[in-house]
Amino acid sequence: MKSVTTSPPNPTDPVGAEANPADGEADPAGSKADPAGSKADPTDAEAAPPRPEVDVVLPCLDEADALPWVLARIPSGWRALVVDNGSTDGSAEIARGLGATVIREALRGFGAACHAGLTAATADIVCFCDCDASLDPRLLVPFVREVRAGETDLVLGRRRPESRGAWPAHARAGNLALARMLRRRTGLRLRDLGPLRAARREPLLALGLTDRRSGYPLQMVVRAADAGWRVTEHDVPYLPRTGASKVTGTWRGTWQAVRDMSRVLAEPPPTTVSRTPADLPPPADQPPPAHPPAPTDPPTPHS
Repeated sequence: MKSVTTSPPNPTDPVGAEANPADGEADPAGSKADPAGSKADPTDAEAAPPRPEVDVVLPCLDEADALPWVLARIPSGWRALVVDNGSTDGSAEIARGLGATVIREALRGFGAACHAGLTAATADIVCFCDCDASLDPRLLVPFVREVRAGETDLVLGRRRPESRGAWPAHARAGNLALARMLRRRTGLRLRDLGPLRAARREPLLALGLTDRRSGYPLQMVVRAADAGWRVTEHDVPYLPRTGASKVTGTWRGTWQAVRDMSRVLAEPPPTTVSRTPADLPPPADQPPPAHPPAPTDPPTPHS
């Protein structure tokens, strides 16, 4: 059953996180096998890097000025996946130098960058965040806590501008129109389709997202709703971005995004029932849930 709840951010959540020390650049073609006869040294930490607690996908196109601020706020133990989408300002080199894992995606488009990050992720929970310093990645901590606890399936951040120039009027108008269309299409009463979000990786991949442009974030919500996911929305502060927006910085860009998203909303609901996160097997590092008693067994009283 579809559901959506809204609440303000928790001020007690940790905010003093440091940048993740993970480094390197992901190989989109996959890792290569060791030469014949070679054996990994179990004492070598680089031979088997620890699985990150959370992967944060950061689509990036010429965000050299914003990257230091963003990456300094990745919570400890999480991995930053900076997906370089054709930057010419040295963003990839800056990100790598600051400890992020860099993935190169040649196909231009917000959705292409986001999906490249999702497919490269290995953590059980994957988050998404803009790379322009308009959103603080530390705000994702309570999002992840809710998903991990099984309280919800997809958490979205409802952007609340901290200043008049943080969110242009034309971008807000387009977002409002899309939220209303989403409500008619799915029944979800969301007030924003913001980029700050968290969910489990395997269920996200099972949604089979296909949009590689501006419609990707909306398609994620639509297909999650069609699959019966529980969707939660929380208010988050929205800061003026660093640099010019590649999507909503102009009326033309905004309405191109609206057109992309309108095509997503025109997709018919699936004829087969998709699986919710609860239907998928638990991650390898988590034990399977206990089997419920057989129907003929008497109920076990609570202590």
